[in-house]
Amino acid sequence: MTPAPTATAPDGTQVVLGDVGQEIVFENDQVRVWEITLDPGGQQTWHQHLNPYLVIALEAADNRIDALAGGDPRLVHEPSGGVVYREPGEIHKLTNRGTTRYRSRLVELKYLGENAPTPKEQHAHG
Repeated sequence: MTPAPTATAPDGTQVVLGDVGQEIVFENDQVRVWEITLDPGGQQTWHQHLNPYLVIALEAADNRIDALAGGDPRLVHEPSGGVVYREPGEIHKLTNRGTTRYRSRLVELKYLGENAPTPKEQHAHG
């Protein structure tokens, strides 16, 4: 088993990174779909997305996104049925700061990230 990835916080401490979701509910070469459920006050650990992704809220909540790099937290209301697209890269954690359970499906676009064709592969297919 490979060790969990780590990142260095601005104060120099090492932070262990977790998965981007709690359970993989579907995966193939193109996409990976995670289930995320956070009760009020619940938190998704520090993590980093290596692929572009969509978040589809199944149950609405008021969430807070903190970046490991610092700065003001982003306070977001994720309405039931809402969809957002985000680019990979930032190390962050998600906290349900509301009074209702938050549930979503996070769809990683592996074909635009970890499984993206190399320039040589693109030329061969183009």
